[in-house]
Amino acid sequence: MADAKPEQSASPFVAMFEGFRKELDEHHDRRERIIKASRDITASSKKIIFTLQRVRTVGQPVPAFVTKNNAPYWETIEKQYASIAADLQGLNAYRYSHNITGGNQEFMEALSFQHYLEMQSLISYEESKSRISKMSGEAGDVSLTPEDYVLGICDMTGELMRFSVTSMATSGSLPSGKQTAPNKRVKKDKDQEDASDQMDIDEQTPTVDEAQRPRTVLDDLRAIRLQLEMFEAPGGSKFGHDLETKKMPVMRECVDKVEKALYGLTVRGSERPKGWLPDMSSGGRAEVESY
Repeated sequence: MADAKPEQSASPFVAMFEGFRKELDEHHDRRERIIKASRDITASSKKIIFTLQRVRTVGQPVPAFVTKNNAPYWETIEKQYASIAADLQGLNAYRYSHNITGGNQEFMEALSFQHYLEMQSLISYEESKSRISKMSGEAGDVSLTPEDYVLGICDMTGELMRFSVTSMATSGSLPSGKQTAPNKRVKKDKDQEDASDQMDIDEQTPTVDEAQRPRTVLDDLRAIRLQLEMFEAPGGSKFGHDLETKKMPVMRECVDKVEKALYGLTVRGSERPKGWLPDMSSGGRAEVESY
């Protein structure tokens, strides 16, 4: 009887590579879940923005029909953030940050746009983080990076441009909200100097007409442009590249479009008689300048 062949011993590397395979499978599954959630958040945020563009007032709560139509989209966003909260904890928050950044930016665009329409102010970074934290559930907070916040605000200026141009086309005036209160005179007293050395400093006190004029969307767009142009992004970073080459040129163009639209409304509108309407008797379509 021939001797039986000895069984070959398993390689000690097999178990190690099986562990690598398991880690890679978990990585790809986690990555796909985050990418899918980011796409769903982006799609729902865009639908929220489309509905918000039907609003025609600033500084007031959005109409009931807008709140009702957008409720399912907000629920979808909350559900998606809660589903990936466990995948974005610890080091994974940085490892997969580029996979969720698209959804975060689009969410910031929708959130800041609705906040502006209701409050006529810019939502803060801390308030935005808190909003996402509430949506994340018990698994942990999904982090909102300052980069995603800034890029989302840049995108929001485009929605303000569309909102302004549409409002001017339908109502004939630039949207405005709360009135701007005049600044108070400040008493400057340094090191208990003599009364003769004390001066009343007038910090950009507006005229009576400016003080009574409501703050318009264009005023706010110019203020946002000024602050963003003062911001210095880290050189050599992807954030700096995206901000300087993509977001900032588009943001400046949006502000210019609103300025040109208001110029056309003010100058060309004054040349038309009161109550003027385009002649539609010929059946042709009236020409409308696009912005």
